Amino acid sequence: MTDVGGGVQLHSVVGGTGSPVFLLHGFPQTWREWRHIMTPLAQQHTVVAVDLKGAGQSDKPVGGYDKVSMAGELDVLRQKLGFGRVSVVGHDIGGMVAFAWAAAFPDSVERLAIVDVPIPGVSFWDNALVDPLLWHFAFHMKRDLPELLIYGREFQYIESLIRERIYNQDGLTTEDIALFAQAMAQPGSTRGMLEWYRAFPQDATDNRAFARNPLRMPVLAVGGDKRWGSKMVSMLEEFCLDVSGGSIENCGHWVAEERPTEFLDLLEPFLAR
Repeated sequence: MTDVGGGVQLHSVVGGTGSPVFLLHGFPQTWREWRHIMTPLAQQHTVVAVDLKGAGQSDKPVGGYDKVSMAGELDVLRQKLGFGRVSVVGHDIGGMVAFAWAAAFPDSVERLAIVDVPIPGVSFWDNALVDPLLWHFAFHMKRDLPELLIYGREFQYIESLIRERIYNQDGLTTEDIALFAQAMAQPGSTRGMLEWYRAFPQDATDNRAFARNPLRMPVLAVGGDKRWGSKMVSMLEEFCLDVSGGSIENCGHWVAEERPTEFLDLLEPFLAR
């Protein structure tokens, strides 16, 4: 646990040696999303898997869930852990936070990898809800009602979200989902995680401003071919100058869990650039 100011403590799991790599999970998960790739990465890197504010063992305050504010707290975490420039890998909501970190604090982020998520403010953002698998965006942005309906049904809700977005069904077991459900059922956690979505209008405004000065650090954009796939590259090219990556075959949204070996085959050379 690390105090990052404003009464907020962030939980992180740290291991390995070498250049630092921060791993930022998505909804509805915790740092455990990265369980299959942490040990391999730790052979060459110091791995820092963080519970985002609002999730896991990190604090769950009432406000401050716009991605620039969350990025600022992560940058304090970076400093307090004793790191200079770092590489950042983010999936889903974690990818949105990772982008904000690189855009708001470009001197802190050496390399950026974003996995299977649209960035708020991208050209199609205002029409994104036509995608049937993004129905939960509007639901999560509704005040109070999602908390009421999800309470006591965390496992069923998370299982439904995961199963309709996964291709390799063995990538997440019932036991994995149960761990994420237990984390979501903690006091304040469901609300905290939904606040990530309620901040989307501010995030889109912030990112459109960032796009006027595109990111210059190397960016890896990766998606599962059954979800965002190679579209990740064109999306990130709207905000960044040096984008590589593409699609991982036979993979849905949960890339690091469905195809960890194939994901590492892309990520490790990128981190070694």
